[in-house]
Amino acid sequence: MRDELLLAFERQRSALSTDPCPDWGVRADRLRRLQALVATHEAAIAAAIDADFGGRPAIETELAEVWPSLEELKSALRHGRRWMAPRRAPVGKWFLPARAEIRPRPLGVVGIVVPWNYPLYLAVGPLAAALAAGNRVLVKMPEATPGFSALFARLVREAFAPEELAVLEGGPELAAAFSALPFDHLLFTGSTAVGRRVMAAAAEHLTPVTLELGGKSPAVITPGYPLEHAVQRILAGKLLNAGQTCIAPDHVRLPRALLGDFVAAARREAQRGYPGALADANLASIVNERQYRRLAGWRDEALSRGVRIEPLFDGPQQDDTRHRLAPQLLLDPPADTAVMHEEIFGPLLPLVPYDRLEDAIAAVQAGPRPLALYWFDHDRARTDAALRALPAGGVTVNDTLLHIAQESLPFGGVGASGMGHYHGRWGFDTFSKLVPVFRQSRLNGMALFLPPYGATMRRLLGLMKRW
Repeated sequence: MRDELLLAFERQRSALSTDPCPDWGVRADRLRRLQALVATHEAAIAAAIDADFGGRPAIETELAEVWPSLEELKSALRHGRRWMAPRRAPVGKWFLPARAEIRPRPLGVVGIVVPWNYPLYLAVGPLAAALAAGNRVLVKMPEATPGFSALFARLVREAFAPEELAVLEGGPELAAAFSALPFDHLLFTGSTAVGRRVMAAAAEHLTPVTLELGGKSPAVITPGYPLEHAVQRILAGKLLNAGQTCIAPDHVRLPRALLGDFVAAARREAQRGYPGALADANLASIVNERQYRRLAGWRDEALSRGVRIEPLFDGPQQDDTRHRLAPQLLLDPPADTAVMHEEIFGPLLPLVPYDRLEDAIAAVQAGPRPLALYWFDHDRARTDAALRALPAGGVTVNDTLLHIAQESLPFGGVGASGMGHYHGRWGFDTFSKLVPVFRQSRLNGMALFLPPYGATMRRLLGLMKRW
């Protein structure tokens, strides 16, 4: 597998010399082929992901993977020619009538490491940007979704020459070798712990990285906000893909007096949305045994510590055979329990009550910077103050998840939740070198600044400093 990886990389690196900066026609053709791949094989893609998860509704794959993938590709096709055009830039007044511009240029060979939770979208989203920017791309697919990974690799082989785009399958050993290649840029989506190892491997070649990690994204309900609406939107964000979403609400901070009301409202909402409870066809399974046992273990640890756990479904709370875990609220767990210091990535939702909103803000400020923040508040001044005070990779106010769906907004983390960003124009720029170009005029005064330095130059320099 390592030999295959090196061959794929060298093939793309060699191809750079033949066409280092493809024109828009070449880039658009690649984007259209990827677009056709997704649109034509939507049913097969949904079936493969469903099989890998042991149960994920096709409608969730359509909503959270197929549709946003096609949107990214449509945006790149709609705007890519303009993105790649030279951008005029001003020159300092002392350099007129010279001109300046910024010319976006492909970086070269880009590596993309795809996670298992949204294996289509988190492959195609960055691919759209990298291909629009004119790069050649190697993609490392997740081993936790082997059926989809094999399908995507086959479809790409049928649609693309390997020197344009190649997809590789394999486990941790391949992932380590992949991250250590001298890419011109490497994008990794996954856990913070693995992100550290990826960054260390990339540092050997000074490979620039974009890290899309995760963390403990809080939802904060402020005093006076309509509780039913907050509960509905928080559960919608939490239960999509059974909580296996990097920007899912990780925990909720709410006024202490609302704790009981939140539990009651959450039970109503969960049972309305999933009337079949644990067997409901719209409830996704946990992706594999390892992740399922991790979540059950964290829940049981909290229970052993005396944490009150409120199930949102009646009846069975887990299905070991199908890796199904019912959504459960954990009321005010201690800070040293796993659910309070590790990213949950599943349908467990801690409720952390506060007595003063300032305490909730201070708690968020004290923790690692999250990938997302969800602030529920109709007070504009208080919301603006929170946005100034609270660090996060992205924010949705009075809802959850939706900032990721806006192509006009950059998506990315900060601190422990990642670095760099992509989506739309932001992704194009991430995968481009924005080359500054200065065009000197025939008429210029640079001869006045050549040695030997004399009184004329000193007078000019004095004038320039005063102006």
